[in-house]
Amino acid sequence: MRTARTPASAARGGGAMYELYRAASRAAAPAALLWRRLRGLEHPSRWPERLGRPSVARPRPGSPLVWFHAVSLGEGMAALPVVRHCARLHPGLPILLTTTTLSSFEVMEDLLPDGVIYQFAPLDCPDAIESFVGYWKPSLIFLMESELWPNLILSAAEKGIAVVLLNARMSLKSFNRWSLPLGLQLVSLMLSKLSLVIPLSTIQAVRFQLLHAPPQIIHFAGDLKYAVGDIDAGEKAVAAIEDLQQQFSNRPVWMAASIHKGEDEIILRVHDELIRMYPDLLLILVPRHPQDIKNVSQTLKKQKVNFVLRSTREVMSSNTSIYVVDTLGSCYLFCLKFSHSFSMDHFMKEIPWKAGELRMLYRVTPIAVIGGSFLPGLAGHNISEAAAVGCAVMTGPHVGHFYHMLVEMWQINPFAVKQVKGEYELLEALKQLLGDSRALEACQRAAKDAFSIMSDGVVNRVWNLVRKFTIGSDTWDSLSRTG
Repeated sequence: MRTARTPASAARGGGAMYELYRAASRAAAPAALLWRRLRGLEHPSRWPERLGRPSVARPRPGSPLVWFHAVSLGEGMAALPVVRHCARLHPGLPILLTTTTLSSFEVMEDLLPDGVIYQFAPLDCPDAIESFVGYWKPSLIFLMESELWPNLILSAAEKGIAVVLLNARMSLKSFNRWSLPLGLQLVSLMLSKLSLVIPLSTIQAVRFQLLHAPPQIIHFAGDLKYAVGDIDAGEKAVAAIEDLQQQFSNRPVWMAASIHKGEDEIILRVHDELIRMYPDLLLILVPRHPQDIKNVSQTLKKQKVNFVLRSTREVMSSNTSIYVVDTLGSCYLFCLKFSHSFSMDHFMKEIPWKAGELRMLYRVTPIAVIGGSFLPGLAGHNISEAAAVGCAVMTGPHVGHFYHMLVEMWQINPFAVKQVKGEYELLEALKQLLGDSRALEACQRAAKDAFSIMSDGVVNRVWNLVRKFTIGSDTWDSLSRTG
């Protein structure tokens, strides 16, 4: 496969820095893994996968294999449309997806096409990477967004494996860190080994070029997170949606999704004001992190608010004011910490449609407020999933790299997403939508139309670039023949 050439300057300085990183990562890996296990951040039985030890057999030994790697749930969901596209084009091709977080494990494994293998990603230390790559022997590696790991990338390059960076992005903080003299030597070496970089935006492309990524490997295709909304609801999800709609009994509903600690206070104050005007109003509250659910529940109890936890499966009554969704992904970590009787097997059996649950909840609400955006230091979350199903979408002022998504939607229709400056503007915007059905329908239609335009053809454009910049060897030719 084609791999980029390494400039002599990058090879000299970067090689020395890489040797230092290689030694440091080898020394630090055991302690880092132990620390994560003690904190409950690793799977209780599958943690050896983090050392490159497989838990399943490699299918068709000797055949090509494509490896997709994403750090967490958001990146994994963005990779999923490409994984499915690859599986459709090459039904006999072994495909491997890795992530590093427990929440992504719980969700992604249920959404993958039949035959796609899931494993936890190896730590970026020499022994784990060599063990992992040596066992799985990938022919092509896709890294999502900002996954720049020296041992992984340089080991792949040494073995002639093409590496593609999809939805490539780099925060300003990371860019400044990599721009320091020692960091620049190492990152320029890594970037010189990539076969293709598909950035999220022009700003991201410039950052990669300033870090010495070869200009000829940087090409635009669009944001894969737009394609996430194309994933259809399964039968269980449809049944659950219908059940919720019956419980709502035509009540006015709004949803606050991916709400971080501190933002819940804003949302609850806004809802308290709204129910003075709309007494039967229902809020679907989705905390971003499971450890926040206990605090939210205690606050609601103190305020004597009538609420239901989704995990209890209690049927909502006409007096239920807030429906707290505590069944998403890594919520079982919370349960493990606070319940002696809880087990992973119980969670997997009792919450049958937790995979993609947030996307399904968007289908039962006309208004979606996306969190992670109302407090300084936060950086927003993906708004395209809510837009895809026709929610009127709102977000706060702190959206990070998702700002490019807002701009693209505004260019299509200014009503596609509403960005508010804070609590007061959020309250006023919600009053307007809840009190004006025509305005609500216009915002819903604008969001869905904008998503449809932006998502059209993203996956095909990505795959065409992949074929163009990685085809060129007998290995890929044999991969192509699997279709």
